[in-house]
Amino acid sequence: MNSSVAIARCDNYDPAQVSAAVKRAVDLTGGIGAFVRPGSKVLVKPNLLMAQPPEAGITTHPEVVRAVVRLLKELGCKIFIGDGPSVWGSKPENVDDVYDKSGIRTLAREEGINLVKFSRHRWREKFPLSCWLDDCDYLVSIPKFKTHCFTILTGAIKNLYGLVSGPSKTELHKQYITPVGFAGILADIYAVVRPALTIVDGIMAMEGDGPGTGGKLRNSGVLIAGNDCVAIDSILALIMGLKPDDILSTKEASGRDLGVSDIASIRIHGEKLADVTGKHFKLPTGSVARIIPQVILGIFKRFIRSHPKINYNNCADCRICIEVCPQDIIKVKAGRPVIDYSGCVHCFCCQESCPNAAIKIKKSFLAKLIGL
Repeated sequence: MNSSVAIARCDNYDPAQVSAAVKRAVDLTGGIGAFVRPGSKVLVKPNLLMAQPPEAGITTHPEVVRAVVRLLKELGCKIFIGDGPSVWGSKPENVDDVYDKSGIRTLAREEGINLVKFSRHRWREKFPLSCWLDDCDYLVSIPKFKTHCFTILTGAIKNLYGLVSGPSKTELHKQYITPVGFAGILADIYAVVRPALTIVDGIMAMEGDGPGTGGKLRNSGVLIAGNDCVAIDSILALIMGLKPDDILSTKEASGRDLGVSDIASIRIHGEKLADVTGKHFKLPTGSVARIIPQVILGIFKRFIRSHPKINYNNCADCRICIEVCPQDIIKVKAGRPVIDYSGCVHCFCCQESCPNAAIKIKKSFLAKLIGL
């Protein structure tokens, strides 16, 4: 089994450069017509994690979305743009703020595209997914290349989690609280939802304690395209300085033959992998222990710990961390949120969703000592 992935260089978000780079990446994989039928209905799904401006590097940049939309327009497609941001909690109206601040609403208005909300869902297997998947003929996914404190990487496969009905995201975290278990549900979703095409916004990527305000921006200068999310995430892992199987969702999906993770079986078009791979990414504090050899980890596991810690100097008392906690262990005490660590499962949902970088990752002394 072989797969194809295209890598195109793009150093900034200048509209002309982004448009040319997106077209080149898609053309290298066969052209937009190889994935989407002319005149069809297409759901375009960027990564819109939270209400942050494009320059924060947390959401898919609107110029990348615009370039993809214009390719679809050439085919006369009816296009819908939407996502289910993690910051919804129990307040679906928050998605309007996300669309506004991320620049996606302005883009949709300028391009004459329908901006939609994932307010309707249908159960598929173990999870409810947006009914827009039923309403459209194709899904085109546009992830953001970022680190993630729970999954290490958020890329092609993880972006599909945004299709899950808002409140059910928290419920799934409750049911699948381990990294292995959560990787399994991501692979389950990918098995049901196979995007016709995926284009990763890796122009400005994120390293460190991503995927939200705790991460650090890094200019990777790449766009990556293909229709095999496993192969795409494998390339992203290699760019980060990891092995594909270090990403549990990649390993799980590959093990089910949902895609290709063996680099020898992935045809890379465009830029050479070595030319877009620089210094290794700084990995998330909370996930580094997961790629330590098991022999070493077994000896020192109890001493290598990390957990979320609230920096009250940055806390705006928005209480989003309380809404998104799958264990319901963050409570208000003395007028401020407090974490009950006895029930913490280290999923870092609170850190991911905090809009003010008020939740940091606290490391144990040994973790610091060995450079984690």
